[in-house]
Amino acid sequence: MNRMNINGMTQIEMLIQHFTENDSISDGEAQLVYRIRSLPRRIMDLKNRGFVFEHEWNRDATGQRYIRYVIISAPEEQEA
Repeated sequence: MNRMNINGMTQIEMLIQHFTENDSISDGEAQLVYRIRSLPRRIMDLKNRGFVFEHEWNRDATGQRYIRYVIISAPEEQEA
């Protein structure tokens, strides 16, 4: 489900805005900043809209592995 947040933006809209200012995001960032609990699902939604991503496996300071999604390209016309 892709509901609106307190600012009236959907999770997809928040991610589109995020990727206009940043080139990547991790699950932890998505949860803390945007309260997105299922980032892989939202990334798939964006892929279905024509966005292209790569993902990188990283380790945090405790050794925990996580994926960072890196945007490669966005469609020319973005429909939020």
